[in-house]
This record gives sequence, structure tokens and C-alpha cells, in this order.
Amino acid sequence: MITFHADNILMPAIDFPKVEQWIKSTAAQYGYSVGDLNYIFCDDEKILAVNQEFLQHDYYTDVITFDYTTRTRVNGDIYISLDTVATNAEQVGAPFIHELHRIIIHGLLHLTGQADKTPETKAQMTAKEEAALRQLHL
Repeated sequence: MITFHADNILMPAIDFPKVEQWIKSTAAQYGYSVGDLNYIFCDDEKILAVNQEFLQHDYYTDVITFDYTTRTRVNGDIYISLDTVATNAEQVGAPFIHELHRIIIHGLLHLTGQADKTPETKAQMTAKEEAALRQLHL
């Protein structure tokens, strides 16, 4: 089951049924089904607190993914800072909603085993995000 929560912030205006189907379809392309997947939309202060408490990182980020995946069933909690998503969208000249969908699928891709720690894997992740975004037809 996919759930969307807003933690002390307004829920973003996205087409939740369409996004749920997109997430499930993308997971299936990587050989996964969707189990319990929680998207938590928050502000910069919340994501900083999560980053500090659980990862011992003292910086803002757009997404933090907690992976509870079992075999071929993605399960996890994905925190998304809408503040940072807005900043990133502005910096790259993209609409906020486009960048938000990119980050939504970015978290899912991590749960399917996709990495982005090296320049090569980051480029591969970006290509996979772009492919998924094309399927959403924004």
C-alpha cells in the first residue's frame, strides 16, 4: 500500500491515483512489487532533523529513503523536503511539480537497488528518472 503524508506542511497538489499507478509500474519494470511504501512530505527543518538523527548528517537534502525492502517487494519510508525540491526546481529551471515527481521516483529507484554515489551511477540514476518521468507524461 502506498501512502502519502504531509508533516507540518501542506500536501502537494499531485494526482495521487495516477502517481500510485506510476510508482507500481516503475517498480514492476525493475522486478519489484510494492508493499508498504510511505511518502512523507515535510519542510527543510524536518528533513534536517531526520538526517541528523538517523544518518548523522548535518545538512539539508531533498530526499531520505529508509529501505525495508524484502526480496522483490519494495517497502520503505521516503521523506521529501518540499522546500528543497522547490529550491532545486528553481536552480535547474524546472517546474516544481516536475522536480517533485523526479524525487518521488528517485526514492523508489533507491528501493529497487539503484545507486547514485559515484558520477557513473548518478548518471545512470538520472537516466532512469528521466525514463520514468516520460512514462508519467507530465
